[in-house]
Amino acid sequence: MTRHNTAAGAKTRAGRKSLRLHGTIARDLGMQIVSGRHQPGDILYGEVDASDRFQVSRTAYREAVRILAAKGLVEVRPKVGTKVNPPEHWHMLDPDVLSWIFEGEPSDQLVESLFELRRIVEPEAAALAAQRRTDAQLGAMAAALEEMSKHTLAVEEGRRADREFHAALLHATANPFVISLVSGVTAAVTWTTIFKQRHGLLSRDPLPDHVRVYEAVRDRDEQAARQAMTTLLDLALLDATGRRRSRKKSATG
Repeated sequence: MTRHNTAAGAKTRAGRKSLRLHGTIARDLGMQIVSGRHQPGDILYGEVDASDRFQVSRTAYREAVRILAAKGLVEVRPKVGTKVNPPEHWHMLDPDVLSWIFEGEPSDQLVESLFELRRIVEPEAAALAAQRRTDAQLGAMAAALEEMSKHTLAVEEGRRADREFHAALLHATANPFVISLVSGVTAAVTWTTIFKQRHGLLSRDPLPDHVRVYEAVRDRDEQAARQAMTTLLDLALLDATGRRRSRKKSATG
């Protein structure tokens, strides 16, 4: 190997390490923001202080702040610093932001709000999918159901299949604006499932609910698809919040 290739390889490895580092810093700061440890209006560390505090380069910290700014969590103001934004500025459906929220302990109100959004979007998406789906999209949904049945939602393979089912459904709407919600909706699907699993709320098998959505889309029955998806979401919300409330009540009673 030539000296040039060796230097290039070292530079590439350093670049990858830097990428991982600023992603880690962004995650740590992001979780502190969404958990309320850093409140709206707070000014985060300056580059010099942050470099000393985290034992990282100023460049790595600067890149981490850029990630947070792109997600709406902070705003960088000249002569002021990096200011934490209020939640209404956050890109709440960003997969990273959702993961940071659910890696902590979101309130029932926040969980309910997420399901409220899904209830606005997904039943109508299911109805559109029943009108417009292609055989290939229907096949993707069927394959996802088979994988969900094989693996269950308790493992990553099953959760991946669940994401693929909901993604195929949204793609089947043939509406580019609905399709643009795929990453956010599938992240919501995954993180609410992980959240339920963490709290021991994954005892009910949701596969039959998904099968009913699939069958309605397959049969091109718009109303049945809309109702099946509504029922799926209502039961999932009950799993995520209703049972947790019951456990809290039992613990305090």
